[in-house]
Amino acid sequence: MNNIKNNINILKEKIQNLFTNKTELKKFKIVAASKNQSVEKIQMAILCGIYEFGENYVQEGINKIKKLKKNNKIIWHFIGKLQSKKTKLVAQNFDWCQTIDREKIAILLNKYRTNKKPPINVLIQVNISEETNKNGVSIKNYQKLAITVSNMPNLKFRGIMAMPKKEQKRIKYCDYQNIKNIFNILKNKYKSVDTLSLGTSFDIKTAIMYNSNMIRIGKSIFNN
Repeated sequence: MNNIKNNINILKEKIQNLFTNKTELKKFKIVAASKNQSVEKIQMAILCGIYEFGENYVQEGINKIKKLKKNNKIIWHFIGKLQSKKTKLVAQNFDWCQTIDREKIAILLNKYRTNKKPPINVLIQVNISEETNKNGVSIKNYQKLAITVSNMPNLKFRGIMAMPKKEQKRIKYCDYQNIKNIFNILKNKYKSVDTLSLGTSFDIKTAIMYNSNMIRIGKSIFNN
C-alpha cells in the first residue's frame, strides 16, 4: 500500500510544478480512476488526500459506494459508457456522471434523480477525435446536446469530458486545442459550466497546458 502513498505524492508534486497560478491550482481536481481497485486501496488513497473517485462499471461502483458510505467526504464519478438501463442506478448513487453522449441518457438521468438529492453534476462527453470506436457526441452536435442538458432541472451542467486520440503514443495537439475552444464556448454561454475533464496518466502536462481543471488518473495512483 505504500506505493499508493508514494505515487500520490509524486503526482501532486508534478501537478504543482505545472502551475504558476496558485489560485488555479486550488481549483484543480484529481479523480482517481478506481476501476478494478479494492476498497482497501481506495481507503489508502483517501488517507493521502484523494476524495474523488471514478468508476467505469455501475455495479462495481455501487458496491464500493455502499461499503464506504460512512465517509461523507467522498465524491463518486461515473466515467464509463452509460447504458440506458443503468441510468437509474447512476442517478440514484453517483455525484457526477461524466459521460453523457446523447439526449436519451440526459432525459433518463433527469427522470431518475430524486428530488431528495441535489442535481447530479454532469459532463458532456465529446468525441473530439471523431473516432468510430469511441463514445461521445460529435463536434457538430455538442451544442444541441448542451441545450438539452442545461434545461434539465435535476442535472447540473458542469462542462465537458474528452479523451483525445493517441497515435503511437504521440499527442495530437490540435485535438486539445479544439476541446479547449469548445469548453470556452460553453463556459461563455452557460453560467454553471466550470469543468474541463481532460487528461489521464499519459497526458497530464498537455491537458493542463490546454486548461484542463480535472484529470482522471488510474495507473499513476494505483500501479506498483
